[in-house]
Amino acid sequence: MSAELIELVLSDASEKMDASVSHARKDFSSVRTGRANSALVEKLIVEAYGVEMQMLELASFSVPEARQLLITPHDPQNVDAVTRSIQNSDLGLSPSNDGKTIRLVFPPLTEERRRDLVRVVNNMAEDAKNSIRGVRRGARKDLDDLEKDGGQSSDDIQRAENQLDELTQRHEGQIETARAAKEEELLEV
Repeated sequence: MSAELIELVLSDASEKMDASVSHARKDFSSVRTGRANSALVEKLIVEAYGVEMQMLELASFSVPEARQLLITPHDPQNVDAVTRSIQNSDLGLSPSNDGKTIRLVFPPLTEERRRDLVRVVNNMAEDAKNSIRGVRRGARKDLDDLEKDGGQSSDDIQRAENQLDELTQRHEGQIETARAAKEEELLEV
């Protein structure tokens, strides 16, 4: 029973840390690199059929060229609504449409803008690491509570805390790897 409680705390912490890493990677993908990526527009809200919907629900996306995104609404009547949504967003892109599809051309980024985006990514990575550290704090508290309740030996708790530290370091390493890859992608000319 006692080992099961420790294992439960560790597995719960691992799941939460995995979620933080996934969230960070998703955030990184939303940062514009000058390359076409549908993640930039998928979550934009479009007013269609009298309700607000995410663009992901209304259209399909393709990348015919590295700096071009082609958006094809499932219903051609939504082309104007999708175009309007992109124009109203803060993406700084000018959509062009032919009545059936919307074409977005991504201009190359300036050096200054690239450095700004690297700072944004670094902040996102730090937020994700802080989230992981918060999970570690919560799990440590749970382990301390188990020890105080008298059901666990201090050796078992110490081993569990060491495993928790290893989990934390591994997940922070995953975030750092993703951050470095995104930085390299941003600085690539």
